[in-house]
Amino acid sequence: MITTHVKRAFKYRFYPTDVQATELSRTFGCVRKVYNLALQARTEAWVRQERVNYNATSAMLTTWKKTDELAYLNEVSSVPLQQALRHLQMAFTSFYGKRAKYPRFKSRKKSRKSAEYTTSAFRFRDGKLTLAKMREPLNIVWSRALPEGASPSTVTVSQDAAGRWFVSMLCDDPSIKPLPVTDAAVGIDAGLDHLLTLSTGEKIANPRHERRDRAVLAKAQRRMAKKDKGSANRAKARRRAAKIHARIADRRRDHLHKITTRLVRENQTLVIEDLTVRNMVKNRKLARAISDAAWSEFRRMLEYKAQWYGREVIAVDRWFPSSRLCSACGTLQDKMPLNVRTWTCDCGTTHDRDVNAAINLLAAGRAVTACGAGVRPQRSSPGGQSAMKQEVSRREP
Repeated sequence: MITTHVKRAFKYRFYPTDVQATELSRTFGCVRKVYNLALQARTEAWVRQERVNYNATSAMLTTWKKTDELAYLNEVSSVPLQQALRHLQMAFTSFYGKRAKYPRFKSRKKSRKSAEYTTSAFRFRDGKLTLAKMREPLNIVWSRALPEGASPSTVTVSQDAAGRWFVSMLCDDPSIKPLPVTDAAVGIDAGLDHLLTLSTGEKIANPRHERRDRAVLAKAQRRMAKKDKGSANRAKARRRAAKIHARIADRRRDHLHKITTRLVRENQTLVIEDLTVRNMVKNRKLARAISDAAWSEFRRMLEYKAQWYGREVIAVDRWFPSSRLCSACGTLQDKMPLNVRTWTCDCGTTHDRDVNAAINLLAAGRAVTACGAGVRPQRSSPGGQSAMKQEVSRREP
């Protein structure tokens, strides 16, 4: 499907004043409190086999504000509180549709600190953003410009575990348009020796971001473990460890963005494996390496960018035997242990395991374009007939 209208979030870091930080921290707490109160009310109604919708919880919020115990909810902007109720409604909608588990309560220590403001709760003029209940605009570091003439429809303020503050602005981006149609197509095999292997024979290295900082992270975590729970020193040590985690995540995300943007720009059709990463990480020996590779995030980026630019992503069924199938003659090998990286078919062709798998994925993707056999084109689409079982683990070098 060709996208003609794209809403895009632009995320920036900002540095609040002490007054702004206090106000935002209070807002985060109130958002969490309202969410938990509404979830408790809906859970109690669920036990009574009753359904409480957004309108009912909104009326409850008005009542809560009038009580002495929850009067402090009036001190913050009402819009983030209403948005918290809308988010809870979306969570229940996903639960009723069997797309997610039952909503969970937000934790003061573990849950993400964020607050969402709609147009009635902020002012954006001359490149300055001022939130409700604040006198001064936020000190935003404009790392990139917003689209010309863009006006944010929603603003989300958040703080991560490392203590960094971010503001995300949702805007229409008219610069995103479908790219010219091309005949190029590529099969992509995900792995750990190499992050990606393309059907063209190109292999993209696995940076192993977590492994690079593993020793530094372990040292920071050991220091945190020695601090008394609840102490200020433990909080400082936790932030130091969180900064290392944030650096690892930032590098990984930046690398994946560069790879996916390049692949989408160069190819009209991209064929990948429909890997079940949540099952693969149950392998205790490979869980850390698989998580560091971030295959699910790679797929997510690839799919939404393909939708933006008029490309097609085809996901081949996870049981398709791409590694055991000869791409030259079609002979299927009985076994293919993970330690076998190159092998020779009876027809005399010598294969690199990963390149051969990528070539087979591309062929299967072209087959789905032609007749839809044996693979499924999208994650939400019903799957085709499963082929022979494909290994669901990868070897860590």
